[in-house]
Amino acid sequence: MQTPLSQEQTRVLGALIEKQLTTPEYYPLTLNALLAACNQKSNRQPVVAYDADTIQRALEALRGHGLAREIHDPAGRVPRFGHRANAVLGLDAPQVAVLCELLLRGPQTVSELRSRASRLHNFNSAAQVEEALAELAGREEGPLVRRLERRPGTREERWAHLLAGEPAAESSVAPSPAQPTRTELEARVTRLEEEVARLRAELDELIGGQASS
Repeated sequence: MQTPLSQEQTRVLGALIEKQLTTPEYYPLTLNALLAACNQKSNRQPVVAYDADTIQRALEALRGHGLAREIHDPAGRVPRFGHRANAVLGLDAPQVAVLCELLLRGPQTVSELRSRASRLHNFNSAAQVEEALAELAGREEGPLVRRLERRPGTREERWAHLLAGEPAAESSVAPSPAQPTRTELEARVTRLEEEVARLRAELDELIGGQASS
């Protein structure tokens, strides 16, 4: 590809591929369904909070690359969107499954890819994942993935996709745990308050029962 994709574009493309493989009954996706797919918290790294305008711009850019298409169903009321990664990039099923996981979750080891991409394609062994990665890395048209240098303290190299250009250099320092958002903290406080109220009511009931006896 001549122009690297942005983070938003790689997330949209990865979400389109994922939903085609995991929930084909809902594919192609409406804009709202694609927005939810991009912002979901499971199987995503990083977790994002895009708005509809961001998704729309990413779709337009992907369509310019030939990687996405808009589908107008005469019986439908809203347009739907699909991807063309297999055709444009010349990918087979194992390759597109591995690439999809890299788009959605960033650099990963072969073991991680085998575990996570198995929901998209049935990999019977790590060797099959390695074969798909080798094919993606050795393409005559240009590699789509690259093996990264092993990080200190790790036993396996990780692989990264190249659709957004060369991956940024990684720090050898382990990242600090993600801090909970204000919304998550408020939800925790609410659950704790509800739990305290329940326990207090049970205690009052217990005390009242003992007093009456």
